[in-house]
Amino acid sequence: MSHVGVPRGTVRKRRSLALLTTGVLTIPVLAGCSSGSEETSRGVPQDIAPAARQAVSDGSTVNWAVDALPATFNAFQADADSATTRITGALLPALFPMDASGQPKLNPDYLESAKIIEREPKQVVLYKLNQQAVWSDGREIGAPDFVAQWRALRGKDSAFWTARNSGYERIEKIERGADDLQVRVTFSKPYADWRSLFSPLYPKEITGSPDAFNDGARTTLKNTAGPFVLRSVSKAKGTVTLARNPRWWGDKAKLDTLVFRAVAAGDRTQALADGTVDVADIDASTADRIALARRDRGNNGQPLAHGPGSETTPAAALRSWALAHGSDEEAAETAQAAREKSRKAVVAYTAEQKGLRDFAVRKSLEPAYTQLALNGESGPLADDRVRRAVARALDREELARTVLGPLGLPAKPLGSHLALAGQPGYKDGSGALGDQNTKEAQALLADAGWTRGGAVQPPKDTKAGSEAEKKGAKGDAPGTEEDAEKEAAEGTKDDKEAKSEKAENEKKAGQAGEEEKAGKKTEQDGDGSTTEDSTAEGEKADRASADRASEDSAASRDEGLYIVGEDNKPGAHAPAQAVSTGGVSAVHVLAPARTAAAQSAALLRQAGALGEGGAVAAQDKQPGGAAGAYAPVGTAAPAPAAAKGQLGKDGKALTLRFVLPSGPGSQSLRSVGDKIAVMLEKIGIGTEIIKVPDESYFKDHVASGAYDLALYSWPATAYPATDGRPIYAKPEPATDGSLLVEQNYTRVGTDHIDQLFDQAAAELDEKAARELMKQADARIWAAAGSIPLFQRPQLVAVDKKLANVGAFGFAAPRYQDIGFKNRQAAGSPADRKK
Repeated sequence: MSHVGVPRGTVRKRRSLALLTTGVLTIPVLAGCSSGSEETSRGVPQDIAPAARQAVSDGSTVNWAVDALPATFNAFQADADSATTRITGALLPALFPMDASGQPKLNPDYLESAKIIEREPKQVVLYKLNQQAVWSDGREIGAPDFVAQWRALRGKDSAFWTARNSGYERIEKIERGADDLQVRVTFSKPYADWRSLFSPLYPKEITGSPDAFNDGARTTLKNTAGPFVLRSVSKAKGTVTLARNPRWWGDKAKLDTLVFRAVAAGDRTQALADGTVDVADIDASTADRIALARRDRGNNGQPLAHGPGSETTPAAALRSWALAHGSDEEAAETAQAAREKSRKAVVAYTAEQKGLRDFAVRKSLEPAYTQLALNGESGPLADDRVRRAVARALDREELARTVLGPLGLPAKPLGSHLALAGQPGYKDGSGALGDQNTKEAQALLADAGWTRGGAVQPPKDTKAGSEAEKKGAKGDAPGTEEDAEKEAAEGTKDDKEAKSEKAENEKKAGQAGEEEKAGKKTEQDGDGSTTEDSTAEGEKADRASADRASEDSAASRDEGLYIVGEDNKPGAHAPAQAVSTGGVSAVHVLAPARTAAAQSAALLRQAGALGEGGAVAAQDKQPGGAAGAYAPVGTAAPAPAAAKGQLGKDGKALTLRFVLPSGPGSQSLRSVGDKIAVMLEKIGIGTEIIKVPDESYFKDHVASGAYDLALYSWPATAYPATDGRPIYAKPEPATDGSLLVEQNYTRVGTDHIDQLFDQAAAELDEKAARELMKQADARIWAAAGSIPLFQRPQLVAVDKKLANVGAFGFAAPRYQDIGFKNRQAAGSPADRKK
């Protein structure tokens, strides 16, 4: 099951294809953080209900849910996705699949051995192939297949549409060894990650020509070499069906057929309950339902204590019955319809729960981690001090507990960008940045010029309406220079009237302020606290009242932001960032509807206009709404109620755009995002949370750079020097003036980080290469463009009679071992068909 925030096709594309500051970060403590003995770490074991092959029955079919049919069966193309990887894993050779500890391990089904036989003058690797290894057409796997794949992926022939070529471009030549079962690969320069090459290995019939590579392998694979062969693809049914390979020389596949079925995340609970699928990645809510179903197995037909109707009290049920059988025909008809709808929902839910009893939830940690990305291309986050302040404001342990704690998984924050806990070379490098520390974060922001009063002060040495402000406005809001000059002229014309009105308003505000001060002198309360605490509580009450007033309707959340000055248009579109002048926002400033309501409530309360429960006093009601709630076009927006705590500089508040996915499968990401927003608020950083459709989240926002903060994930790798470089490489200017970022969507990087990756990729001593990767990781932490939070949970619903399948963790599945436990082991028929 794919997750929102994971780049499509990431696993394959990471070997393909970024800080705008120069030089190397000077951080004296880095040497200590990244050197020393390797840290001992334990990963979470896989959960697959392991069973010996003799305990697994022969025959039957397993249906395995995938998100969608693969767009291509060519794993080296840009639109290859998780379904491509899953399916080709059962069809094609993987020479060094990852094992349970995240290390590449030689696959004896295809190789007798593979090792470096020469280091000088050039690196030479000799592959000795399993003499029984053949393609499904009977031809031996050999050097011609290696040569064809190298030529297709080395990047010299643009006719091949490939998404990656890392490593292949370092090969100088490939030739036959002493016999047809030996392949000799010579590299033009050393390559430490040579085990990453030729996995999957395609037959020369596919990689030998651009047409076959680009188009032929998209919809079918006629020649394969795995425990299964591709039998059929049905777009109408949404299935890819694999059958046992009669020419397979390894352990015979236990299943007759393996069907990958496209099932959307939201439909998986029902698909499991009605027996459409036997294996499916699921979310926490479905896992909870399976746990409840198994708990309720012995309830002897009693009504369920959860689900639809479970919260209906006896009194409510009696009222419903009375309405349905009352003399008011219209009310009775409505009540009867509601009762029938509720009855059907209960029946459907109960049936689903009954079907879910046959499943177990197998859980581990997915070989992928979630990070907070900070876009350092422009804006406040272009300053590394602000990025480090954001990072040090985060309680990463709390964020990990939010996601992993309720699932019973270890809730420990991740300490590395380049390895996961349990992998060789893992070391917590977060010390290069520092632990969570609010005071240190605030000091970093102060050093960067962001202060408590900065949001209400114009830039130094400028006056209202000055050329500097006009330039700022032009940069942040639509309009031309002529528009700005025209507005300035109109402002001068009305200056006298404005001054008069301002003086009168200040006089009234001063009187109200004196009255408020009189009622809020810092008297000591009984517990020793001052009335400043009471004031803070009052401000909290203001926000709560404002929340009620805004109602937080679905429309206001989904349609956009509230625009000050455009009455009755909470969903209108406007520029995404405000220009503040003299302590107040300029015309047509964007503010979330909740924030606008909070501003209104705070102002009214300060003026004594709110009665009990936040109601507007009768004498203060005005036509068109309460004073301050809305303002005519042209009236400056009031400062936010939280301005006392929010930082600013040169009249602009420190507010960051936090883009999050809005779909039902992204609830955990949104929960983490909400907690991060609260943590940042404590150090004076505001966040504008923007929720966007799942399908456009990554492509239209993260990859394009239209964000300040975002949450997304990267998969684990056994080859960090190769796969990590494009993710953390320093961006380079392209010929057209744009920024070439590869996969570094934070746009933060340094020359030194790049150099460490290059050195590690060429270092043939594994221990030395890992040490270089630790140094690189420490500097990635220090650059504060990417903050790893936690390894993602992996929850898989599996028919409880199935063995050797579930939450695999790091390891690649052994498809030939998957099957139903035999009659003796499971007490169930061995010939189950779906």
